[in-house]
Amino acid sequence: MLGLVLTAVLLVALSVAIHAFGTTYWIRYLVRRYSGPDSNFKAHAALPAITWTAIVLLLLHMIEVVVWALAYLLLLPGDHLGTFEKATYFSVVTFTTLGYGDITLLEHHWRLLSGIESLIGVVLIGWTTALLFMVVQRSWRSMTHGH
Repeated sequence: MLGLVLTAVLLVALSVAIHAFGTTYWIRYLVRRYSGPDSNFKAHAALPAITWTAIVLLLLHMIEVVVWALAYLLLLPGDHLGTFEKATYFSVVTFTTLGYGDITLLEHHWRLLSGIESLIGVVLIGWTTALLFMVVQRSWRSMTHGH
């Protein structure tokens, strides 16, 4: 059980670090590339800022999902999630809490790990939603204040 907890903590920390570094870099890029002196986006920058933010955030989630998929491939005994594609698919439906149920983990402790992936997925998707909302809000301000 201790090994499972340490594995979960490591995967959660890695997921948060990926998201933290990625979003911090992206915010700095947005400020340099699209912001005016009032820290709102320049009027012509609204569409590309929103579009690229959504793409970058989706890519961060895909990296996080792949990290979990690789962990499942390395940790699970036997051939349960035998291919990278199957492990990634399982990780996506777990991370997003979609949970089709067509692939499930049999051992109790591995099911707990996938539950933890769902929890961090909710947290990181919420973080993404907040950041995307901030970008839309700044874009809205720039368009309504005539900058």
